[in-house]
Amino acid sequence: MAVLVAFGILKIRTVRISTDFSSVYENEKYRSPVSISGIGMVKQEISCGYAVIEMFAKWNGNTDVTEKALYGKYGKIVTSTGNAFDKEMNRQFHEYTTTMHKYLKNEELIDLVYESLAAGFPVPVEWAALLGDEWTLHYSLITGLDILNDLVTIMNPYGYIEEIGLQEFLNRTSFEAYEKMPLFLELGFAFGIFEKNTVFIVE
Repeated sequence: MAVLVAFGILKIRTVRISTDFSSVYENEKYRSPVSISGIGMVKQEISCGYAVIEMFAKWNGNTDVTEKALYGKYGKIVTSTGNAFDKEMNRQFHEYTTTMHKYLKNEELIDLVYESLAAGFPVPVEWAALLGDEWTLHYSLITGLDILNDLVTIMNPYGYIEEIGLQEFLNRTSFEAYEKMPLFLELGFAFGIFEKNTVFIVE
């Protein structure tokens, strides 16, 4: 019974975030592209969460926070969930406050990303990414948004930069990109371990 209730709630939340975002293309606010430069790629060797934190740290001028240093500190990966990733961002970057925003409506997500990039901060994101032919739950770092040209730029710690359209981006933040999601992930979303349409805003 609890499983059915959890899946029912998840379905409602998923419907609520799947809003029409087409108005952003006509919104004067988004006419200017926003981007963050000077971020070096970190190809993950231990975890995507640690790699994103290392990318953010290096961009912020801190070369001590690395994947290896984080793993050495904890002896394990502590960023497997959104709440844990948010907690570690706040732990590593005391000069800022990182806030996890989850289950955002599509246009809310776009606006938060735009505002953060305009303020000079890259945006960590929880989304679906391909590793070979397999979809995975993954963390990456958004560094650019050009709405008029339908372009989102993401540093993917699998080792490459992605440039994709808004629709594909939202298909992946909502995890609709999965053709067939493994049961453990479905249960994770249903019971609130993982989140959809989630970004981490640093201020």
